[in-house]
Amino acid sequence: MIVGSQGNFTDAGIAQIQRTVLAVICLCILIGILVAGLWPFHAPANQVSWGSQGNGLRFGQHGSVVSVGPLGTSQSRAENACSIEIWVQPNRVDSGGTILAFYRPNRRVIPFSLLQYVSGLELKQEDQSGRKSRIYVDGIFSRPQPVFLSISSGKNGTAIYVDGALVEKSENFEFSSQDLSGEFILGNAPSSSNNWSGQVKGLAVYDHELTATEVSKHFTSWTKSRQPDLEKTEGLIAGYLFDEGKGSIVPNRVNSSANIVIPKRYFVIHEQFLEQSWYEFHSSWSYWQDVGINIAGFIPFGFFFHAYFSVVGKFRRVSLFTIALGFAVSLTIELLQGFLPTRDSSMTDLCTNTLGTVLGALFCAWSIKFNWLARTGNVIWSKRFFARSGYRP
Repeated sequence: MIVGSQGNFTDAGIAQIQRTVLAVICLCILIGILVAGLWPFHAPANQVSWGSQGNGLRFGQHGSVVSVGPLGTSQSRAENACSIEIWVQPNRVDSGGTILAFYRPNRRVIPFSLLQYVSGLELKQEDQSGRKSRIYVDGIFSRPQPVFLSISSGKNGTAIYVDGALVEKSENFEFSSQDLSGEFILGNAPSSSNNWSGQVKGLAVYDHELTATEVSKHFTSWTKSRQPDLEKTEGLIAGYLFDEGKGSIVPNRVNSSANIVIPKRYFVIHEQFLEQSWYEFHSSWSYWQDVGINIAGFIPFGFFFHAYFSVVGKFRRVSLFTIALGFAVSLTIELLQGFLPTRDSSMTDLCTNTLGTVLGALFCAWSIKFNWLARTGNVIWSKRFFARSGYRP
């Protein structure tokens, strides 16, 4: 019973109220963590649509398209030389994501990818051994307007042109026609959710290094006349005009085996389970922000579950049991995230969530050891408090 024969609250009754309140708090925390980790609980609609005016595909918050087959290679005029032209318009200049990525389905290596990072353009290359290199050019997306990018690579390095003008040349960065011979995805990364929002108005891949004259000529034909004659363009491996205006297929004007398909549901081509921390690490502010959020999010879990198990009194090693429970909950979330294209399953999240549980449990154990909780509870759980509040169970 909670009240005695004369209406006084018994110690057993107050202990029961403590356990009930802590159980409700723990349940709310658990539900909140599950919702935060798994929402939405399904694959959303693929937010890719045809532009209302002119050419282009529009990519929303969760949108991506993929080639139905590899591009393949042709006889290059210069060994390993290649070029990419892509006409894009970002939705925002303070955002980012993967615009274009080439990949091989039977390997985790992403040979070449093109990304927006805030207002800059980032090129990434990865060789067969996993060694990565990159170029970053700031200010290319400083305004939300169409940008025609020409990226040409050969034995002398890589040149980046914006709207027909050279803006960067690097002798230390090089990608080859073999890097572009696989399948590709637009608007997202192949193995994780890294969305890019904006509009793609054109894409072409060449088997040779474009000259400055060719770049200028192509820029004019794509953006001014809007009638590039891809069928007569020399050395073209793939060309997409995005002028169909309807349907779920974007044809490759050179080889139909590498047409682009627009799925109905948002997807990640090769969703990973528990991606290793060293693969996903990057020294950006957003990465460390996510680490902090994951740790802080599980501190209340460790604290209140430790407090509940301590009050229940049925566990000898409360701290270890609480930490094991936090690890199990985090592992369950990470495994389920492997089936959700909007979420990423990673070892980093598992480790940081468990660390947050450890910190919360240790803080609760420290509070109990130094009688901090008891002193605080004297006000909350005292018989006088219940009597004055008029509470009647």
